[in-house]
Amino acid sequence: MLGSALVPTGADRRERKQPLTVHHLNQLLLVCALVLLVAVAAVRISSRSGLPTLLVYLGIGVAMGQDGVGDVHFNSAELTQVIGYAALVVILAEGGLGTKWKEIKPALPAASSLALVGVAVSVGVTATAAHYLIDLDWRQALIVGAVVSSTDAAAVFSVLRKIPLPARVTGILEAESGFNDAPVVILVVAFSTAGPVEHWYALVGEIALELAIGAAIGIAVGWLGSFGLRHVALPASGLYPIAVMAIAVVAYAAGALAHGSGFLAVYLASMLLGNAKLPHWPATRGFAEGLGWIAQIGMFVLLGLLVTPHEMGDDIVPALLVGLVLTMVARPLSVIVSLAPFRMPWQEQTLLSWAGLRGAVPIILATIPMVNGVSDSRRIFNIVFVLVVVYTLIQGPTLPWLARKLRLGAPPGAADLGIESAPLERLRGHLLSVSIPEGSRMHGVEVGELRMPPGAAVTLVVREGKSFVPMPTTVLRLGDELLVVATDPVRDAAEKRLRAVGQGGKLAGWLGTGEVATENQRGHTAHQKGL
Repeated sequence: MLGSALVPTGADRRERKQPLTVHHLNQLLLVCALVLLVAVAAVRISSRSGLPTLLVYLGIGVAMGQDGVGDVHFNSAELTQVIGYAALVVILAEGGLGTKWKEIKPALPAASSLALVGVAVSVGVTATAAHYLIDLDWRQALIVGAVVSSTDAAAVFSVLRKIPLPARVTGILEAESGFNDAPVVILVVAFSTAGPVEHWYALVGEIALELAIGAAIGIAVGWLGSFGLRHVALPASGLYPIAVMAIAVVAYAAGALAHGSGFLAVYLASMLLGNAKLPHWPATRGFAEGLGWIAQIGMFVLLGLLVTPHEMGDDIVPALLVGLVLTMVARPLSVIVSLAPFRMPWQEQTLLSWAGLRGAVPIILATIPMVNGVSDSRRIFNIVFVLVVVYTLIQGPTLPWLARKLRLGAPPGAADLGIESAPLERLRGHLLSVSIPEGSRMHGVEVGELRMPPGAAVTLVVREGKSFVPMPTTVLRLGDELLVVATDPVRDAAEKRLRAVGQGGKLAGWLGTGEVATENQRGHTAHQKGL
């Protein structure tokens, strides 16, 4: 990834114009593998201490850099920007694939307002503070304000997975982090290439157009991709994860080439794919999560390498001042203004204000003025880097504590079932593999009490390594794995019924728990009313 920069003899080899040999490649692979292993081990430390993983990865990069033990000299802002964009595409795709539509749908209006109105308020307040407090000119101040006004998808997704928050708060934070990259990128590019825009309404129109193009392309690519994967049986299960990630990348590239927001396109396309009940979904989800981790590790380590710590001494206090205004004034004000029409409780607004986590996105965006040759761009980068590190270190670990103090921790619910679907092309059906996890209310339910729709049946149960054909009176237990065959017309109904029983027990649907009742239940209810 870093080429000769990770090989100690790289500079001498370039001077002598010697080609890259297999030995040098082996050195590079060894270094990359060791970095990955250290990063994976660091996740364990991070999960126990509450320290955000991005700080650990940045620390690895700094330790490898020219002021660290690795003494690796790396200063290519162009390469960092390119690799950072590619990593963001993967991270947004992974986040979109894991976003549940039923949770995010009610939050879309509020999240959209935060991503547009909230960003505008945050940019204005932060830029004003940067201009008057640390004496940046207006162009540089607007760049700083725009760069740090984007919440980071990787940071938000990683923290939310550890904190049980109310569905509305989680949905707003996830959607905002997926949406606000697009307008911020447009603002940073505009300020970095032409300075402050004379006609602000022209910039607003450009943002609206790019968002509309990106949204249209993302929805179209996501729908077409999910339709194709559900109706074309691929010869190997390992091809489905590759196809899903390729579709997500197509959405980004198509959106960017059409002069739209590629980041919005990839997030929306991935969200559609993630909610389409695709075959072999658990395998696809695991593959995307693995790619997401690799993207985060590579991106943060590379950003850490780009930093020169001994040059940051004069920028620490300015970064702390700007960050203080951003955290305590700009973010809360943007939340209050953008969410005013939705009348949210003050507790939720407080948590949303504190949960505006920054991460790799602002640091990557800070390379745009460096690439475009903006004056004092290195200082802008240093200010953004220090701000992100310090305030992420403060906000990330304290977020669970604040949620508890505000009494916003969501109670743990019954564990969802792990269901994987494999298409049976010739039989026009699907083979569902169902795992009963800890906390599932399917424990203790008889097979006959599942009340599967006609055309679906439990054909095999695997328990403690032994498999058997179940009877209608067979009692299911935690840890069981079921094989369910369902014809194509009732595949969705069968999966809904299984998830309903997993959440609400055998009476799901009859007492209003779990998913909606199946057609059989509706018919039975109608029969009872007739009596």
